[in-house]
Amino acid sequence: MTSQTTQQSVEQLSVNTIRTLSIDGVQAANSGHPGAPLGMAPMAYVLWQDFLRHNPKHHDWLGRDRFVLSAGHASMLIYSLLHLTGYDLSIDDLKNFRQWGSKTPGHPEFFHTPGLDATTGPLGQGAGMTVGMAMAEAHLAARFNREGLKIFDNYVYGMVSDGDLEEGVNHEVASLAGHLQLGKLIWLYDDNDVQLDTGTSKTFTDITALRYESYGWQVLEVHDGNDLTAIRSALESARNDTRRPTLIKVKTIIGYASPKAGTSKAHGEPLGEEGVAETKKALHWDYPPFTVPEEVASHMDATERGAKQEAAWNEIMDKYREGYPAEAAELDAMIARKLAPDFADTLPSFEAGGKPMATRAASGKVINAIAAKVPSLLGGSADLSGSTKTTIEASGAMQPDDLGERNIYFGVREFGMSTIANGLSLYGGLRPMVGTFLVFADYLKPAYRLSAIQMQPVIYVLTHDSIGLGEDGPTHQPIEQLAMLRAVPNSYVMRPADANETAAAWQVALERTDGPTALILTRQDLPILPRNYSGVQKGAYVVKDAENAQIILVASGSEVSLAIEAADSLAGEGIGARVVSMPCMEAFRQQDQAYKDSILTPGVKRVGIEAAALQPWYEWVGLDGAVVGMTTFGASAPAKILFEKFGFSVANISKVVRGVLQG
Repeated sequence: MTSQTTQQSVEQLSVNTIRTLSIDGVQAANSGHPGAPLGMAPMAYVLWQDFLRHNPKHHDWLGRDRFVLSAGHASMLIYSLLHLTGYDLSIDDLKNFRQWGSKTPGHPEFFHTPGLDATTGPLGQGAGMTVGMAMAEAHLAARFNREGLKIFDNYVYGMVSDGDLEEGVNHEVASLAGHLQLGKLIWLYDDNDVQLDTGTSKTFTDITALRYESYGWQVLEVHDGNDLTAIRSALESARNDTRRPTLIKVKTIIGYASPKAGTSKAHGEPLGEEGVAETKKALHWDYPPFTVPEEVASHMDATERGAKQEAAWNEIMDKYREGYPAEAAELDAMIARKLAPDFADTLPSFEAGGKPMATRAASGKVINAIAAKVPSLLGGSADLSGSTKTTIEASGAMQPDDLGERNIYFGVREFGMSTIANGLSLYGGLRPMVGTFLVFADYLKPAYRLSAIQMQPVIYVLTHDSIGLGEDGPTHQPIEQLAMLRAVPNSYVMRPADANETAAAWQVALERTDGPTALILTRQDLPILPRNYSGVQKGAYVVKDAENAQIILVASGSEVSLAIEAADSLAGEGIGARVVSMPCMEAFRQQDQAYKDSILTPGVKRVGIEAAALQPWYEWVGLDGAVVGMTTFGASAPAKILFEKFGFSVANISKVVRGVLQG
């Protein structure tokens, strides 16, 4: 060992290696957050060295523990840990922190850096995803584990900050986690009394321990964040309580050992070359930047330990395959996100011209028709399952003593619900759906965005999709929400025109594996049109044509049938109108130009029709077209009257068409 090791144990040297790599990375970038890694390094070291079950050479091994750095601004902490424990993250990667094309972006990004279990940074959401992961572990354990064969038996760890605990979403998810008694969920709380703007004494004076105890959590305290023995003991106690999630309050000093220690200045500013030097001096660190002492490299390398842990799990899995081949095959398909070969045959088909049906009702029929063929499907709504029709009728409700059921009562927690869905999906093997009214997409949109960033195929069932919900009035009538959701990259927003399009939209959503899908559904009944899965899959198709059409009416959802009525009326005036249903702009945008031109004929003027904000439609109708849409909020009245009053009538559409043709 080196002379430095004689002054410090290899444990303390490892802690300080994490610290110095972190501040060196921030300093090299001249950007980042050095304070949290300096304070959190001891707890991170103990967790990763003594408790976390993981394999750096197979980072997505199913049997591993999960770790989420909810305080994602402290990203250099996890990058240092990944490098030291043997992941494919080099010293050069650490040196390129926050640079173009590097594996070490400013906040942790799932699918971008090997070894990460989630994308974090928007505070509170990482915590929510850990709840989803813990729910997934408990649910899959209840469904698949057998006597002596625990294939699902892992812990979920989160590291949270003051900011995480202040965010409203944290309250939502912590309450549900306590109710469900998720005993394998453990949060390490970096309790350092400081935030970016000021000390927490000016913003955050609730009694945190009592709050979490009231949620049903075990709360433990470590009074000195540098006390490795105390941290170790707390983690042992946390793991031993199998009926309660645990919050471990670890009292730390932000920017520990630096000139900015204990101040807001340590949060989000580089220490500067002089500050780095002073910090290293205080840590008795006498190495060049980005140095990993040999004894630390050997001590913290987890590849051999991780390989043994995975091998032991594989032995259990091999025995499981022998004893329970059908269950193992089902699980394999769920993990691979493979649908049954005859899955599409189970989708209901609705007779064209039959009894009108609300698309939310059609969606409910689809869910229950496919539930047996899609065993990975589970979820629920934010206290609206009777309205969103998201109940799987053959299953019960997930509860503390029955965690294997597939219906989740999320309570009135739209944001928390959706962060949990991301966690359920990230864990592996599950296809979560969540439901609420479209207008409340405002509450869940940040999690929807993270579904898209993380390429997670969460299905959002968003009902009561327009002024068509009627009497509840403008507070509940979505206007701008469709435009908001459509603006999110890597997501599909599907607004089906009838029951058959709804079934097709569900098929598209389930066949997607790399991003979320929002199904936008009506409260009111709609006429049933002929089935056209290919057209829905491609995002737009012709539902009614006219020889030598002079105008193209492009609509989605409930307005497609109205467009067909308008086309019939225009024909009586000698105006030929093609009607195009466009259930998914994003899918249509991806088609080749030849297909797009076959649907929206170049040179033919267009009118878009949708009971929502106008803006997305100008991409398809151009500046020489027009949009019949909403430019105000709605009102309280029966749906039929609202559509008439706001211009969604054959007479008004015909008037708009004539104006466009006259130019």
